[in-house]
Amino acid sequence: MRTGDKRMDAKRLFVFGLGDSARHLARRAGAAGYAVAGTSRAAGTIATLRAQGYAAEAFASDRPLDDPARSLGDVTHLLCSIPPDGAGDPAVAAHGADLARHAGRLQWIGYLSTTGVYGDHGGAWVDETTPAAPASERAQRRLIAERQWLALGAQLGVPAHVFRLPGIYGPGRSALDQVRAGTARRIVRPGQVFSRIHVADIAGTVLASMIRLHGATIYNVADDEPAPQADVVAFACALLGVAPPPPVDYADVEAELSPMARSFYAESRRVRNDLIKRELGVVLAYPTYREGLRAILQAGG
Repeated sequence: MRTGDKRMDAKRLFVFGLGDSARHLARRAGAAGYAVAGTSRAAGTIATLRAQGYAAEAFASDRPLDDPARSLGDVTHLLCSIPPDGAGDPAVAAHGADLARHAGRLQWIGYLSTTGVYGDHGGAWVDETTPAAPASERAQRRLIAERQWLALGAQLGVPAHVFRLPGIYGPGRSALDQVRAGTARRIVRPGQVFSRIHVADIAGTVLASMIRLHGATIYNVADDEPAPQADVVAFACALLGVAPPPPVDYADVEAELSPMARSFYAESRRVRNDLIKRELGVVLAYPTYREGLRAILQAGG
């Protein structure tokens, strides 16, 4: 954020948690004329972000912003992408009151959540009208954080938007990387499907919301084709010209999986994305994992 720039038409985005997905948004927002600032927990990441031109500073649940009036006072758009803790969202807890005092220019709030808040639907379709029924503690915390941000937006008179994300992939974090590393597995559980989204389409959807400024709402941000993970791995192997690993039955490997992996396989749902297309005019760059993986490979990823 440029010090001393007080133009009332300036667009300023502040991000709690400039992680991978948020940095994709930051690059697009910067190209669209937004001044971007934000936080990280790691000193090394802060240094890297500053070298890339972002006004980055430290924030964690046990380390609030040093000067909230300076950091938040001129912000027009605010995004939070940090995971909640047992009490909910750390940014709301630490700086909700500061936003009420200092963020007089704030016109948009966004929160990156998870489609895990829907719980298990046995492979059936869910949309934004489907009641939340989170089963895992991680998803329960996300739902608490969603409600905190929506409530804060209502308190401030600023529309708050929740973006529910499924499995995220992109350069450096895709089935191609797993195949190359020799860690890819084709785990088969009959009827099991996952929805997913490319990081570029997360950024495009969130930026569309920032520009269009609809009222407070919840959006599912997923691609057009939920699919078994085994199919994605097989397609990645075909792109790389290697033989796919043999399929293994989920029951045979369940005990080997991490608790987080088991929680993913405990749920199955198909996530509808009609609302982002209809209300925000989103056209997905990668409507299925096939286009997404091809693009990553062609880009050298």
